[in-house]
Amino acid sequence: MLKRTFWFSVGSVVGVSSSVYLQRRVKQAAAQLPGRAQRVVGDAARRVGSDVRGAVVEGRRAMADREAELQAQVDARTARTSDTEM
Repeated sequence: MLKRTFWFSVGSVVGVSSSVYLQRRVKQAAAQLPGRAQRVVGDAARRVGSDVRGAVVEGRRAMADREAELQAQVDARTARTSDTEM
């Protein structure tokens, strides 16, 4: 249990620190770009963010559909089992 906690903590620290580092680097690079290029890069980043949000929504919907299918299978098996026991 201690190993898992340790490695989870290490992974969290690495993830957060790399995100902060990359965010700073991107801001520095964006500050050096001309105005039009900044708008183009900003628009592209917003599109990617929108695409990611759409993928997450689609994934959650597919997960809910699959969960409903599995639950229906479990319910069908449970109904058959209880019918044969009587």
